[in-house]
Amino acid sequence: MITINNEIHYPIADTLFVFALDSEAGTVFDGKNKLITGIGKVNAAIELTKEIQTRKPKLIVNLGSAGSKGFHKGEVVCCTKFIQRDMDVRGLGFKMYETPLSGVPPVLEYGLKMDSLKEGICGSGDSFEMNHSETDYNIVDMEAYPLALIAQKENIPFLCLKYISDDAGSDAADDWSVQVHLASEAFKKILFS
Repeated sequence: MITINNEIHYPIADTLFVFALDSEAGTVFDGKNKLITGIGKVNAAIELTKEIQTRKPKLIVNLGSAGSKGFHKGEVVCCTKFIQRDMDVRGLGFKMYETPLSGVPPVLEYGLKMDSLKEGICGSGDSFEMNHSETDYNIVDMEAYPLALIAQKENIPFLCLKYISDDAGSDAADDWSVQVHLASEAFKKILFS
């Protein structure tokens, strides 16, 4: 059973666990409904859309590594707001992060909150950010935004937990390659204990 809070629980068998990379899942999620999407927003969107049609999950849980200057390496943060950080059509009169003519606000608010975890705003984009200076989001990843948007459009509850692997700064690549392998054990303690 996945326990979100005192009132909300979902059977593990009805839950789809979504990762960008198998290294983020480790062996902890073997034997569970696990989806590895590959890196980036397009891959994430394609693979989740296909999987929803096949499995029809009652809960989608996005788990993965992320960078942050506001949270510490090794922390797990619950993301409930999402920004498409590389969407910038201000030149045509749209707001920063707004997808033109989509009807979706610049900050997508969709996600379950786990009471025991700190809450974050995730900025997803198709770049590995190593010079993070934005203040509109405090977590950086490459897949969560489209996953949250698809879950919302399909009316499926969505939980997004990010393991902070680096500070999205100049040492981000080195930190990520070491820390990413620790993510699955951190997720196991939160979800299965």
